[in-house]
Amino acid sequence: MKIFYFTSTGNNLYIAKKLGGELYSIPKVLKGNQFEFEAEKIGIIFPCYYFGTPKIVKEFIKKANLKSQYIFTVMSYGNISAGGLDHFVKLAKSSNIKISYANEILMVDNYLPIFDMQEQVKKIPSKNIEKNLNQIISDIDKKTLFIKNNKFYSCVFSSLLQLYYPRGLKKAVSKFIIEDTCNSCRICEKVCPVNNIKVTQKPKYQHHCEECLACAHHCPQNAIKIKGEKSNARFINQNITLKEIIESNN
Repeated sequence: MKIFYFTSTGNNLYIAKKLGGELYSIPKVLKGNQFEFEAEKIGIIFPCYYFGTPKIVKEFIKKANLKSQYIFTVMSYGNISAGGLDHFVKLAKSSNIKISYANEILMVDNYLPIFDMQEQVKKIPSKNIEKNLNQIISDIDKKTLFIKNNKFYSCVFSSLLQLYYPRGLKKAVSKFIIEDTCNSCRICEKVCPVNNIKVTQKPKYQHHCEECLACAHHCPQNAIKIKGEKSNARFINQNITLKEIIESNN
C-alpha cells in the first residue's frame, strides 16, 4: 500500500502513519520527476482548504499516474467540510483517477484567523478522532467501497469557494507579520511545503504561498503572526515531531 499525504501541523501525517504502508510526501513528490505509482491500494490524505482541495494536492492529482484497483482518500477538516470530498472525487475523476473510498475525519483546525487553538485543543475529546480513524482504517483494510455523499447545496458552496481560492492565495503574503523576536532559526523555511520562505535576517515570503500556516505554528519564538488571528496559541499534532514535518515538506 502506498499513501500520499500533505501535512502542515501533523494531522494528516498522523492519519497516514496510522494507516501504514509506504508513505510519500506530496510536496516531495512534486519536487521530483517520478509521477507513476502502482500498488494494491493507494491512498491520498489531505486537509480541507477553502471547503475543497488544497492547491498542492490538485497539482499532484493532475500529474500523478496512479495504478491501483483500490484508490482511497481521507480528508481531514476542523469545523465544516461542506462539499470538500465531492470536490476532490470529481477532480480525481477528471484526471482519470477512480476513487473507491472517500471519507472525512474531524480534527483540530489550525486556521488561525478563524480559530483559537486553545479552544480547538479543548474540543479534541469531543471530536472522537481515534474512534473515527479506527473505523476508517477498518474500512480500508476490508477494501470497503464507499463515497461519502454531500448535500447538493454544500457541493455548490464548495465549488464557489474553490473559485475564490486562487485569489485568496495571491493575497496570503500580506497576512503575515514578523515580530522582532525572530532569531533567524530558519524553521519556517524548512517546514514550508512550497519553498515560499527565504530567511536572511527575517523570513521573506515569495508569492506562491499555500496558506498552510506551518511557518506560524512551528515558529519556536512565536514570532510569525497572522493578521486577525484569534490568539497567540499554536498547534502541532502531539503524535508528530518537528523533524517529521521538516522531512515531509523540505
